[in-house]
Amino acid sequence: MMCGGTSGASAADEETQQVIEVVKEEVEAKLGRKLPTYKAVKVARQLVQGTNFFVKVDIGDQAFIHIRVYRNLPCYGSKTELHGMQTGKSADDEVAYFQ
Repeated sequence: MMCGGTSGASAADEETQQVIEVVKEEVEAKLGRKLPTYKAVKVARQLVQGTNFFVKVDIGDQAFIHIRVYRNLPCYGSKTELHGMQTGKSADDEVAYFQ
């Protein structure tokens, strides 16, 4: 993956799950409910001055969301922030770059 470009989607790994756990409370607040299921399924990454993670998340009951999580570089504290969310996604929707 080149800097600034977004990778193709791949199966989510342990790092991806750890990243989305940091923003779970914020995601739940935006959705207005607690999520009994919150599992990273697919991820695309974009290297910038840190990493954007575009993640398909299984939230149970055959429902999915896509979230954009930004983690800055370790020299800047590795802060992790929710930068966007798309709701109403299905298992078939591809995860990709979004604002």
